Amino acid sequence: MRESKTPVSYLVGTPRRHLSKLEQDFLNRPWESIRSEVEVKLLPKEKEVYVLAKSKGRVSKERSMRQRRLKKLWKRLHELQQQKLTRDKLLLKLGSAKTEAGNAFRLVDIVLPEVGEPVTASSFRFSINKPALRHARQTEGQYSLRSFQCGVKPEQLWEFYVQLTEVEQAFKDIKQDLSIRPVFHQKDDRIESHIFLAFIAYCLYVTLKHMARQSASGLTPRSILEKFKTIQMIDVTIPTVDGRIIELPRYTQPDKDLQLLLHQLKLTLPAQPNPKVTQEGTVSCAAR
Repeated sequence: MRESKTPVSYLVGTPRRHLSKLEQDFLNRPWESIRSEVEVKLLPKEKEVYVLAKSKGRVSKERSMRQRRLKKLWKRLHELQQQKLTRDKLLLKLGSAKTEAGNAFRLVDIVLPEVGEPVTASSFRFSINKPALRHARQTEGQYSLRSFQCGVKPEQLWEFYVQLTEVEQAFKDIKQDLSIRPVFHQKDDRIESHIFLAFIAYCLYVTLKHMARQSASGLTPRSILEKFKTIQMIDVTIPTVDGRIIELPRYTQPDKDLQLLLHQLKLTLPAQPNPKVTQEGTVSCAAR
């Protein structure tokens, strides 16, 4: 891309292990403040620019996540130490604990019993890896980016990165909360219709996010939709003595919490639908 007639610019994230390789090169580079809580270092290297960013807000978030996972892992290890397990069962349970703990698992040194050795408190031991924990605390809130944007100011690179995270979050919302996938269409017009409806749904999703940010801070669109799930549509069918059927489409009344949420978002539920009267195979709306 960089060697094409029209060079393509890009900005991508790099794995943390790659940051360790460039750690010494970044040491002598000065920090540049681009926001009140964001600082960056730039490192030109091999026709690219590596960006080391440090966010104070992200520090507290990552530290809280790490402490929560490490605490849960530590509790689980104590539980396994007290259980009567074979070595094979212990390994299976450790694998499950590792998956749940994520990166926090590498902060713990574990001594396993030998093959055929019973699992006891002396054969199965664990302790905190203090050097790894110290390094994790030092690198909290830091992440590296790689860009082919030579000559661009750090503020612009940061704006590009913010846009990148917003695009990634949009795809995540569409696939998870709006459930656009899987798509099993075999005609182009149906695929385009599906994508169009998903885009409209995402526009409403973003609108709800901005409404929550202004009037109900602390709530996410997902949590708001979960609260709205308590409202259900039902059809009440009433037969009459002259052989007709009255259908009353109704939605359940919101509880107090949902009424408060509706008031905060400045939303008003629509009026209950008109009754439907069925007579000799025809349906007509009765006057209210």
